[in-house]
Amino acid sequence: MTFESGIAIYLTIWWTILFAVLPLGSRSHAEEGIPVPGGGDPASPVNPNLKRKFITTTWVSAIIFAMLWAVLRFHLVTLPSFPGSH
Repeated sequence: MTFESGIAIYLTIWWTILFAVLPLGSRSHAEEGIPVPGGGDPASPVNPNLKRKFITTTWVSAIIFAMLWAVLRFHLVTLPSFPGSH
């Protein structure tokens, strides 16, 4: 894996994990019973905690990327061993 492909793979993992982490722990205005300011959407989060979610996304992505790198580096899985790739 080249440096550039590693960056591309990490960013792809990061965005995927971000979309999985974003809804966790969020409470909407409707759930809290708070009126929505400025005519916004009642489903919008009261406190999205974006900084905390970005940090969580970064370390989870780093762990997943490290596992993928180890699998590829030490040839634990090779392309011919995938089913249907013969």
